[in-house]
Amino acid sequence: MPIHDLAHYGLSADRGYLAQTEIDDVTLPDDFTEVEEAAATLSELLTTGRVRHFLAALPIPDIDGFLASASEAEIGVAMVRYSFLAQAYVWGEPTPPDYLPVTIADPLVKLSDHIGFPPVMNYAGYVLDNWYRVDKAGGVTLDNIAMDQNFFGGQDENWFVLVHVAIEAVAGRALDLAVKLVRASDAGDAAAVETMLVEMNQVWDEANAIFDRMIEKCDPYIYYNRVRPYIHGWKNNPAMPEGLVYEGVEKFAGKPQPFRGQTGSQSSIVPAMDALFQVVHTNDELREFLADLHQYRPRTHRTFIEDLQASSRLRDFAVGQSQSLKDAFNACVEQVARFRTRHLEYAASYINKQASSGAGNDPDVGTGGTPFMKYLKKHRDENRAQTI
Repeated sequence: MPIHDLAHYGLSADRGYLAQTEIDDVTLPDDFTEVEEAAATLSELLTTGRVRHFLAALPIPDIDGFLASASEAEIGVAMVRYSFLAQAYVWGEPTPPDYLPVTIADPLVKLSDHIGFPPVMNYAGYVLDNWYRVDKAGGVTLDNIAMDQNFFGGQDENWFVLVHVAIEAVAGRALDLAVKLVRASDAGDAAAVETMLVEMNQVWDEANAIFDRMIEKCDPYIYYNRVRPYIHGWKNNPAMPEGLVYEGVEKFAGKPQPFRGQTGSQSSIVPAMDALFQVVHTNDELREFLADLHQYRPRTHRTFIEDLQASSRLRDFAVGQSQSLKDAFNACVEQVARFRTRHLEYAASYINKQASSGAGNDPDVGTGGTPFMKYLKKHRDENRAQTI
């Protein structure tokens, strides 16, 4: 099947999967005022030690009316607000609750149903839709972006998210090249393919250089104890073995729902590169986990990955070409492996080597709910092995 241009999927070469409208340019209707005030003062509410008291008392806006007329940007921002409120309600006091109150559960479920993923904070609400440029004349770069919605705030929480935002912006060019590479390889244009693979390698140099900067302003101890606790989900989490009841949500019939937490593994960059380069992974717990995570991406992002996977014959084409083209192909495969290596190193230093702290904050289990160290290494090694 043919691959469409990025705009068909709501993506762009300048911003990739990031929201195309920045969060500070979006205004929600007046009946969201108290919700927005609670979100804006979330750090203060969490500090009281009784955040649930305040969040359970919030009014419920007319979500059905809102969804009938709101732009996708407005819906994305509303999802950011309710994602943070839900996580704060669950993890903002020492012991997690049995249920999410209807004041949060009803809007969260309706918003997430509209966007097309489970009703829990995910990477889109935490990262992709949760940033803005400080200087609107400047670029989406680490020296010109800010995180809008926080839990407690501060340098470490901001930097953790903003490094991801900056990587996503750079990766937009890789996504644009992916579409063009599929078309050029289908057309048998070896010269164009090689030129674009060399450019792809340069894009990944930039992305990996940004990833290398995580340690500059995000301390592992602070991340583990002050940032990570709030982004866990309620699937495979010993602190919430049955999941969470969504009060007043008819379709769940009062039964606990087990949903995975926000994780960088929900980013769609690496899956798109695996699809482009036809990298495959043998079955294991992480592969099953990643397949499950696919449903936590916005519907349009899922479609892009699926279309890329169905249409790419780049590896098959490259096998029969010159050594220089093969070298360019292999350099790109190695760059993705390098990215996975850095992810593995950060998982070790920021999570695995930290002392267990707080309900559900297990250093051996990822925020998405999987024993990550073993499988991250395996997938990195499989990636690296699939050169030609």
